[in-house]
Order: sequence, then C-alpha cells, then structure tokens
Amino acid sequence: MPDVSLPQHPVPETDRTFDELGLAPGLRLAVAEMGWVHPTPIQAALIPTALSGRDVVGLAETGSGKTAAFALPMVQRLEAGQGVTGLILSPTREITLQTKAFLDYFGATRRLRAVTLIGGLNIRHQMDELKRRPDIVVATPGRLLDHLERGTVRLDKVRELVLDEADHMLDMGFLPQIHHVLEKLPPVRHTMMFSATMPADVARLAQRFLTDPVRIDITPPGRAASGITHRLYLVDVDNKRPAIHSLLNHELGPTLVFVRRRSDAEWLWRIGRHRILVATDVAARGIDIPAIRHVVNYDIPETVEDYIHRGGRTARGEMTGLVSTIASWMDKEMIREIERALGQPLARCTTPGVEPYLEVVPRRRMGRRR
Repeated sequence: MPDVSLPQHPVPETDRTFDELGLAPGLRLAVAEMGWVHPTPIQAALIPTALSGRDVVGLAETGSGKTAAFALPMVQRLEAGQGVTGLILSPTREITLQTKAFLDYFGATRRLRAVTLIGGLNIRHQMDELKRRPDIVVATPGRLLDHLERGTVRLDKVRELVLDEADHMLDMGFLPQIHHVLEKLPPVRHTMMFSATMPADVARLAQRFLTDPVRIDITPPGRAASGITHRLYLVDVDNKRPAIHSLLNHELGPTLVFVRRRSDAEWLWRIGRHRILVATDVAARGIDIPAIRHVVNYDIPETVEDYIHRGGRTARGEMTGLVSTIASWMDKEMIREIERALGQPLARCTTPGVEPYLEVVPRRRMGRRR
C-alpha cells in the first residue's frame, strides 16, 4: 500500500489510462495501488515522451501531477546498484521531501534508493546516507554543491537529470550553483526541466543544457487557476494592519498570508488565534499545502506572475479558493496590470471596521466635437 505521507491532491484527469503510457508492469501495479486510473494532462503527455529518451521542457504548475510525471519514467529507466545515476534539483526543502516520497514509493518496485540533500540539516548524517550508495539524489543546489566540494558525492554516472521549478530556482539566485553542478555531469544524459513560466533565463538554461527538447505546455500564459475568487481591499496605508486583522476575523479557515517585510511577518505571527501561515515570495511557487483555502496578499506582489503564483497556492485541482489583496493608492498601476492579465476587474470589497479608500474615477471631458 502507498506511504500515507505521499502527497495526493485532486487534479483534473484525462480520459487515457496509465496502462497506455508504456510503464512497466511493476509501476503500473504501484500506480493502481495508489488508486490512480487516469493520468493528468502533464502525465499523459510527458511519460511516453520521457520513456522514449527525449529531453523535455515541461511548463506546469505545482499541483499538476508533474512529480509523478517525471518520477515514473526516471524510475523505469534506471537500474539499481550502479551508483548515483539519477539527480533531481529542487528549489526548496518542502519540494525536495515531497519528491523523495514519490521516489521511495515508486522506486521500491525496482529496488532504487533515494536520498535528500537539503540545507538546515546535519550534513554528517547526509554523508552517512551517501555512503550507503543511493541510486538517486534529490537536492537543493546549495547543499549539493557543499557535498561536491567535500567530495562526498559523485555525479559522473548521472544518466537521468530533472530540474524542477527552474524559474523558482533562478528567482532564488541559484543560477551559479546550477551551472556549477551541471558542469559536473556527463554530457550524454536524459534531461527533463520543469517551470511554471519561461522567462529568458530559463530559456537560456534549457538551450545550454538540454538537447533538442520536446516542449510540453499545459499552463496557458497569464492565466490564473480556475476556481479562484479575487477580492481587492483598498485602504489607506495606515489601515493595512487593521484591514488584515478584520479580514482574518471574518474569513475563517486555513490561510496563507504573503508579506514583504520581516517586521510585518513577526507582527502577524503574534496573532495567535488564527490558522495562518505567513510567507514571502520565496514560497509563492514552492509551497504545496492542499489545505489552503484563502490566500491574502498583505503586500501586493511586484509582478503579475507573482500574483498568479501566490494565488495558485489555493484552488488546487478542482477545488475552489479565495485570493484577497490589501492595497493602497500607491498600488494602482500594479492593480491595473493584474486586472489586464485576469481579463476582468478585481472585485472591490470592504471589511468591517476599516474605512475603505475611495478611488477617484476621472470623468470624460465633455464638449462639442469640431
């Protein structure tokens, strides 16, 4: 039976079956024990392509089923006992651990062992794990580089490489580490890269390190997830704290609040009566908590893409969610950009006890035409 810690979220499915994708019997059985019958769009498109050995660039959000989409072909294409032949680079500890959960489950069908190399944990324990000759390493770039410099891990036998959440890793400043790691790999290998967006830096990374990749895009550009209700709370700058306090009192349920400043995060942390998680944009793409029903932008994001990714932490799969944004008159230009991307205005709302900021809508100049 599957490990109870294995992340499972409701995701839209295709009308195909896993039996059609070319998976080995042991993996088909493992998938069936998970209760999966129909693959998600990214799984249906990617698994046969990856099994054929083609390099892949997959554009897909967290929660689309992409982890199983790359874990299944990686497991099928590797043999146990050959040293580190599989490598997955991930931006955050959370994604790394979730990925390992999939590899532990599916890898058991072929006796493959995976280890995680992440910062914040005892490096000597990781060194001991590496001495047990794992087949797959799942790592954040910084900690993997630490091990490479210590000589505690070798990557010269890697045949299967995955770059997960590439845009997120670049946003976090990992590009130099990624380059350093990838230069240690054999030039002939199978590579899969995943990203929610395709900015220029990610495109250059794909051009340099992938060979004639197949592009699989299941994320319409500039589109927010369906099932999200968008609300805008316009207030004076001095009323932002009263606004979020009132909002949290009236919109109950598990809530993720995005802030920019550490002082605001510490202030929110002291509001102990509410079930909230406070985060910065570092978590906007990497965090994957299926219970989140409400995302609050205490500070409006700096880009439309960040707004989309923040909101994507709710309404996973076919579920619904709410995104509330607290903003002032200084944010009016970004509000317009977000509304253009969504194709609709953000609903102006008020929260009890907080005076709203009234927008001034300029009248058209009236007069005779000449």
